[in-house]
Amino acid sequence: MAKKTSQYVSKQSDENGHIAWTDEENQIWHDLVARQLDMIPGKACDEYIEGMRLLDMPKDRIPQLYEINKVLAETTGWQVAEVPALIPFDEFFRLLANKQFPVATFIRTREEFDYLQEPDIFHEIFGHCPLLTNPAFAHFTHQYGRLGYAASPKERVYLARLYWFTVEFGLLKTKEGLRIYGGGILSSPGETRYALESDVPEREPLKPLDALRTPYRIDIMQPIYYTIEDVNELFEIADMDIMAMVHEAMELGLFEPKFPPKDAA
Repeated sequence: MAKKTSQYVSKQSDENGHIAWTDEENQIWHDLVARQLDMIPGKACDEYIEGMRLLDMPKDRIPQLYEINKVLAETTGWQVAEVPALIPFDEFFRLLANKQFPVATFIRTREEFDYLQEPDIFHEIFGHCPLLTNPAFAHFTHQYGRLGYAASPKERVYLARLYWFTVEFGLLKTKEGLRIYGGGILSSPGETRYALESDVPEREPLKPLDALRTPYRIDIMQPIYYTIEDVNELFEIADMDIMAMVHEAMELGLFEPKFPPKDAA
């Protein structure tokens, strides 16, 4: 999603679609992947693990986008799209509406190894792309893009909350226990543990109207997570009249935030 400024500059691919990553950038990818692969067994949902198997992404270097695209095309018809570090909301929604998932082609520095507020290639590829091989998740993301592209700026602010509590920070309630499907959690070791193991956050069944009314902050561990019982529920949500719920949420107003104001945090 678009933000005001970025210290990062995305790399551009050559005429063959190849991006020249440095040895240090590939090493950062390796270290991030190795750390997170240690974390996710028994925590990530089965659909994510299956997507990881299908993508078979390299561990010792940053994958090229055409490698990811080959698998996505064969599974759900999606592609990843090379974008600058920051893109406007219009472009974000336009890409999703065309089954293209934006990937900013930079990787975080060592100084921001544990957390950065803007999505880098590790977050987008490792966090989100495995589930884009799943039909329900892919359909939900496509429908979300179509709605967002046609929405007004105010409607988009509400829509962003639904995206946040599903695609970014969604949890799955399975027979084996809680599992993660949100890419914002799956690309963060700290939040991977916190989301499943901490007794601090609330975990509530997802009602789309509630998610549309729930404030969030991007720079803290989440105080509330919404759970679904099956990834296929995303099919059902995608085909609801989401814009009618957006307008209902506007009329009802937001819930009280479960966190302090940023300047007081």
